[in-house]
Amino acid sequence: MTEKILRVDMDSGDVSFEDVPDEYDAYAGRALTSNVIADEVDPQCHPLGPNNKLVFSSGLITGTSAPSTGRLSVGAKSPLTGGIKESNVGTDFSQALKKLQIRGIVVEGQSDEYKLLKIDKDGVDLVSAEEWSGVGLYQAFEDLNSEFGDVSVCGVGIAAEISGFNSGIAFNDPEGMSTRYAGRGGLGAVMASRGLKYIVVDDADAPGVEIEDRELFKKGRKKVVDGLQEHDVTKPDGALPNYGTSVLINIVNEVGALPINNFSEGQSEKAEKVSGEKKAEEIEKRGGVNPHTCSPGCIIRCSEVWTKEDGSDPVGVLEYESVWALGPNCGIYDLDIIGELNRKCNDLGMDTIETGATLAVAMDGGLIDFGDGEAALELLEEVKENTALGKLIVNGAKFTGDALGVTRIPVVKGQAMPAYDPRAVKGIGITYATSTMGADHTAGYSICQEVLGVGGKRDPLEIENKTDLSREMQATTAAIDSVGHCLFTAFALLDIDEALEGVIEEVNGVLGTDMTVEDIPEYGMDVLKTEREFNKAAGMTKQNDRIPEFMREEKLPPHNEVFDVSDEQLDSVHN
Repeated sequence: MTEKILRVDMDSGDVSFEDVPDEYDAYAGRALTSNVIADEVDPQCHPLGPNNKLVFSSGLITGTSAPSTGRLSVGAKSPLTGGIKESNVGTDFSQALKKLQIRGIVVEGQSDEYKLLKIDKDGVDLVSAEEWSGVGLYQAFEDLNSEFGDVSVCGVGIAAEISGFNSGIAFNDPEGMSTRYAGRGGLGAVMASRGLKYIVVDDADAPGVEIEDRELFKKGRKKVVDGLQEHDVTKPDGALPNYGTSVLINIVNEVGALPINNFSEGQSEKAEKVSGEKKAEEIEKRGGVNPHTCSPGCIIRCSEVWTKEDGSDPVGVLEYESVWALGPNCGIYDLDIIGELNRKCNDLGMDTIETGATLAVAMDGGLIDFGDGEAALELLEEVKENTALGKLIVNGAKFTGDALGVTRIPVVKGQAMPAYDPRAVKGIGITYATSTMGADHTAGYSICQEVLGVGGKRDPLEIENKTDLSREMQATTAAIDSVGHCLFTAFALLDIDEALEGVIEEVNGVLGTDMTVEDIPEYGMDVLKTEREFNKAAGMTKQNDRIPEFMREEKLPPHNEVFDVSDEQLDSVHN
């Protein structure tokens, strides 16, 4: 294949293209980002210092006509977890890179001033971006599209400029807004600390992705499309297209696993007010967009465009995790307030999961009251003003909780937990504890089996065989993140054998390889082993693979369960 790796030296301003090393032939997405970081970054380095690197890589089959493959991995040593990090996003930016035959971008060194990297079919330029420093990302993305035309944009906001450990990397949605995020792990601060503020990619007249065996690729593509259009969750009139990811609000609340008021309860009678069903009704009234794609070629279409009541100030998508984190977890049950909090996060460049967890911890610590949405908005304004209080909030839930003396801090490896309480869904708790990424539902989404009954129904409160389930899901996820398919394709892949076969045929068609379905777990486990070795060298031990003490002691209503998976069981996941 003719794909290249683009290396950007921020010290000298040099940019160069390199051949993909032989050992990376079958690596893209997460497999590439994690291997480059493991091979080139000192695990002991400071994440914001001169020796960290930032890596971007689209999936193996991203940029082709394979459905729902607009995925991009971003990797670095994380300032939030202190370990290796891959943060994943859906955006046409990923497709633009692959169409230009760029397998990955490696950013190294540090510049004293902010730069913008411009990439098109004619080459690469590194120019000043100082004029967009301190500008909100909605305005900055609008300016950049006006300046450079119809391009794909990536950038970091004010939260990253002030080195916030809770800062993500923003990418454009189909409307050009800064609403798609590689949000987790503080990688925005890593990008800003390199001196890189924006990347602009123009794929006009790009050569496109080379496909070694088009007939095999087309055969596999059809199987995947058929599977996605057949499965109840992903089909055109299914749950995700109709109600978006927030369809999970009512489902997870019913299970008793929806964290309320900083993980103090698992269920609320008010949750329906912010459900996917309620949100869909409001979007229709307001003239928003639903269903909607995060990137071209997505046939699941679980995204949307939320607006104010009069149809103004479009936010973009209100994902399940964002609605929960900024809503019920903070005692807030008003979609308009949640929408404004989400818009503020997008504009500042902050991860909504970490922000919601931080606000809830701050509420638990008495800084503001649970349910006070206006006070929560004011706290985020403190970030914009770079005050001492803003510095507290922008550095995440653990930093804030420690400063306020809060004992209920829902984090693993320094990263905030997503919207499933591990006391009520034991398998996802095992993934939170043992993932290389810190608390992360997407690292091994056992919610498929434990809550949705996809891939076989498993009782969420039972412990038996959940370590095996978590391990299998973590390995499968690492492989999917490397191929480039959206994680939500897993609903069809777990239930429909032909759809899973189709993915392998897509990959073999593009690469000219002879992989089989049986190779998927080994491929994923190789990625996990690489990541775990890095984390071990960075100083992590089995004690980092633990759920917070309060979850082992405090019973969670309504089931009154604790997280009772033993340390020995947790240690067995990767042994």
